[in-house]
Amino acid sequence: MATERTAAHTPEREAFYERISVGNLAPLWERLHALVTPQPVTPVQPAIWHYRNVRPHLMHAGELISAEEATRRVLILENPGLKGQTSITHSLFAGLQLILPGEVAPAHRHSQSALRFIIEGDGAYTAVDGERTTMHPGDFVITPSWTWHDHGNESQQPMVWLDGLDIPIVRLLDASFAEPGDTASQAITRPEGDNAARFTNNLLPVDWKPMVKTSPVFNYPYARSRASLEVLSRSEDPDACHGHKLRYVSPATGDFAMPTIGAFIQLLPDGFATRPYRSTDATVFVVVEGSGQTWVGDQVFGWEPHDIFVVPSWTSVSHQAAGEAILFSYSDRPVQEKLGLWREQRGNI
Repeated sequence: MATERTAAHTPEREAFYERISVGNLAPLWERLHALVTPQPVTPVQPAIWHYRNVRPHLMHAGELISAEEATRRVLILENPGLKGQTSITHSLFAGLQLILPGEVAPAHRHSQSALRFIIEGDGAYTAVDGERTTMHPGDFVITPSWTWHDHGNESQQPMVWLDGLDIPIVRLLDASFAEPGDTASQAITRPEGDNAARFTNNLLPVDWKPMVKTSPVFNYPYARSRASLEVLSRSEDPDACHGHKLRYVSPATGDFAMPTIGAFIQLLPDGFATRPYRSTDATVFVVVEGSGQTWVGDQVFGWEPHDIFVVPSWTSVSHQAAGEAILFSYSDRPVQEKLGLWREQRGNI
């Protein structure tokens, strides 16, 4: 069906198409080849944002507008192939958020699910449904759909993190709701660490049943993730396409930590070069540690800590680390897997 030739154009057919367009009708045979393609076709382009270049703009934004006035002081990482669409891939949003010392990003809630990956600073907090968690570089923090959340910085240094949201997915489904809070900071009803005590260390409350598909854990500390990768690197050979790679999961189900966004962390050994790999989930990468380069299709990106780059759907990617390196990444893989759409190809691309 997808490989059928386009029907020839004739004056009679063109006149017919013009007549039916008045009634909001169109011939599928004229569009089928572009709708049902032999393999993924995307306007998403490979792109990289070097943090050393973006950071000055982010700090200048901090001088121009307050976190309270902006609601969320974020610089969007917009894919060059999706100008004006406020997205880094067809399905995901990415942006860098700045909270200066003493500031609060006021409480609100929305249908969209969000992740925070901490880039710079130490000791600011995010609060989710009555509990605060202190954030440190490399932490993976979740704000589930329709949960009250605010952010504050009680430290003496700027705090920057990457925001990753499923805004385009929710927009596609016309399912967006949002509500501001009554106060800038929500009431804290549980002590910090309550969430971790209940749901980590291979423990769950005895009668607890998951009510939503998002993980009950909302902060995955980098120290633990880094330690796990270190053990793997000493005990097994690296995967040819990924090095040592782990995915963040819900302790309640073993499924992805978020229903619409899959998050991953991987260690590339010193000097390790991965074999070419591609998959249908366009992926956003953040460099946590180390330096190296990545080939994305016919482009090559050199990277260092805090740089962010995107790999489009079904585009070959391979990494080479100059020394030991750590990469965090996120994609829409959970959605694709549940719909039976996700595919991968390893090597020999």
